[in-house]
Amino acid sequence: MKQDIHPKYKEVTVNCANCGNSFVTRSTRSTIKVDICNNCHPFYTGKQTLVDTAGRVERFNKRFAKATVGQHNAS
Repeated sequence: MKQDIHPKYKEVTVNCANCGNSFVTRSTRSTIKVDICNNCHPFYTGKQTLVDTAGRVERFNKRFAKATVGQHNAS
């Protein structure tokens, strides 16, 4: 294996911009800043909300049905 061709792998601190949490990991970068971490992410905190898109789908289907009816009449 060639010597001194690989980047230096060192311990770095990861900082969360959202909640201020920090933890240590290893990386080739000098610093790591993340927008969201496991302490503030809704999936991990249990504050996850489901988005009901059924209304949007039904509204789209109504619009699409009207558009296809209009196209059949025009031809």
